[in-house]
Amino acid sequence: MTETPRETQVLDAVVTLVDSLLVDFDVMDLLTELTERCAQLLDVAAAGFLLADPFDQLHLLAATTEQARDLELFQLQTDEGPCVDCYATGQPVSVADLEAEEQRWPRFVPAAREAGFTSVHAVPMRAAGLVLGALGLFGTEAGELNDADVLVAQTLAHIACVAVLQGQAPTPTTVLPQLRSALAGQVVVEQAKGYLREVLDLPVEEAFTVLRGYSRAHGEHLTEVARRLMTDRHSRPALIDAITEFASPTTR
Repeated sequence: MTETPRETQVLDAVVTLVDSLLVDFDVMDLLTELTERCAQLLDVAAAGFLLADPFDQLHLLAATTEQARDLELFQLQTDEGPCVDCYATGQPVSVADLEAEEQRWPRFVPAAREAGFTSVHAVPMRAAGLVLGALGLFGTEAGELNDADVLVAQTLAHIACVAVLQGQAPTPTTVLPQLRSALAGQVVVEQAKGYLREVLDLPVEEAFTVLRGYSRAHGEHLTEVARRLMTDRHSRPALIDAITEFASPTTR
């Protein structure tokens, strides 16, 4: 079977994601897909998005793996790492081999190595001169991002900005409500993931996959399903039963 050229894969990803922006879409679901596309297109093991709140505090919005999620959160807790530096400077950060950067990030580097990562990169989420967050990329092998890789990563980060801003021009008046909305959606999705993990006895990644599978199959926003699961006690039992159908047979 002939392998699809990388340029075609990139164009297909961009077209698919932009198409999603032209219809009724869920920010959290789209950002999750963006991280997945990053891992596929850039040949990295994992990716994650960090978004800043109105007080310049970064928050995790999406990550492809639990290891990436934990490492992104570790950056936020220690205020140290490539995404933190990328957000602070508004410039891309690329580290081909973490071994050479332990003095720069004395706590982050050992944590990244323990998680299985050898190289790390980050590109800013930027719109009209405002830095909204950072896209982190984590590799299990040493290696730099070439110019084409950086361009792909930056393109996907721009799409993420458009998704968060939902087509509005980025000014302080329009950005702050959109940031608050995106962060609120992330909080309720995290709550729903944790709840399903306990109720269905699933790993947190599987719980998210099940929740996302149900929302997509029923044409509902991921955040709306999560919100209904956490706030509507009357419909919760039936909703859990329906969501359970999307769990793999080995986890039921």
